[in-house]
Amino acid sequence: MKILYAIQGTGNGHLSRAVDIIPELQKYGQLDLFVSGAQAEITLPYPVKYKSKGLSFYFGKSGGINFYKTFQQNSSKEVVKEINQFPVEKYDLIVNDFEPISAWAAKKKEIKIVGLSHQSSLLSKKAPKPKIMDPFGEWLLRNYAPVENYIGFHFEEYDKNIFTPVVRKSIAEAKKKDKGHYTVYLPAYDDKKLVELFLKFPSVQWQIFSKHTKQPYHVGRISVYPVSGDDFVESVVTSTGVLCGAGFETPAEVLHLNKKLLVVPMKSQYEQKCNAVALKKMGVQVLKKVRKRSLKRIEKWLDSNKRLDISYPEVASKAVERLMKKYS
Repeated sequence: MKILYAIQGTGNGHLSRAVDIIPELQKYGQLDLFVSGAQAEITLPYPVKYKSKGLSFYFGKSGGINFYKTFQQNSSKEVVKEINQFPVEKYDLIVNDFEPISAWAAKKKEIKIVGLSHQSSLLSKKAPKPKIMDPFGEWLLRNYAPVENYIGFHFEEYDKNIFTPVVRKSIAEAKKKDKGHYTVYLPAYDDKKLVELFLKFPSVQWQIFSKHTKQPYHVGRISVYPVSGDDFVESVVTSTGVLCGAGFETPAEVLHLNKKLLVVPMKSQYEQKCNAVALKKMGVQVLKKVRKRSLKRIEKWLDSNKRLDISYPEVASKAVERLMKKYS
């Protein structure tokens, strides 16, 4: 069987999960990889046959997407051309992690495709959602990388086709410690603004990982670093707690490590709003924005010692096995 595994490359979470998914898919046939998108710092330790800029979202500095840069960098003509030319017909099965080019090409050419992603889990009616519906957000989830069949990943097994998160081996096998610092990963915020706010906590040691700086720098007890996979993992594993966006992989890993967690959903990002609802139901603290008015809530979180005592089992092999049995 010839299988194409198409991976969304915007952000690091999809690629982190792919490292564990790839060897499982290789058990079932000849596997080729396709990565589309920008803004990721992780590279796969496997050969990638196809690469594309795809439909990339670019992070801003005020808590949301930089829509101007996003539209500026994405050419609709180029995307349509890629969809029309992408050789999905060479494959017996497309396994898609929220990757739009291959999804639309498979839909157009009627090639068998199955979603394998966190976003797929949000297609289930049983997955937690905000009380106020977001019609555009729902439309985007269903049409950005369209699939009818899927296996999803979420914080809990909300439905029969949903597994708990794939925790990458560097986290699952890590010897966790508590060196007293707090790790921060808020890619949609300006690190200089974060430093200005966190200086209000002079006794707290912060390690900020930012997409907006190329050189590390230090201000008081605050250290700012460019995003690096290994350095970030080391910081999280040895932290007291983590302040991050309401994405999926990073919060899941923090929960697995039994660290304190505070999440901030990205503005105009429906998926993160859904994640925030799920996390809040589990007992995780959710912050609407990081600003001066948030300092009291951040201080309260710093003073608390609440942890959820969650340990996620290995699920990559089971998820791929179910996908192949049900949809191949």
